[in-house]
Amino acid sequence: MHPQVSWILSRQAALVIALALAAWGFATANEAVSVLIGGSIGVVANFGYVLRAMRMTPKTDPVNVYRAQAAGEGFKFLLTLIGFALVFLEYKEVAVLPLFLGYASTFVIFWMALLKKR
Repeated sequence: MHPQVSWILSRQAALVIALALAAWGFATANEAVSVLIGGSIGVVANFGYVLRAMRMTPKTDPVNVYRAQAAGEGFKFLLTLIGFALVFLEYKEVAVLPLFLGYASTFVIFWMALLKKR
């Protein structure tokens, strides 16, 4: 796996864990679990994107690169839908706002990656 991809995924996971621990300290255990689940949905979906897009990406053909990225995004969307569907079907006590905040927190790392010096 490319070092930048590893950096993004590991930082996303670390941020989600830190937010869940903070929620556990300042809120209820249910809200902490909800943050952890929401963030995990984001991390798993991004990991699925990486696996799908990188597996299909050839060396130089721009059309195939575009198709690989589109397939990766589609797979990421599918994993996200499945993740949220499972949560709402199986975890009746979910705290919705912390769930979505945990999920949205994974996007912060993309901005940090853009600011990170290479």
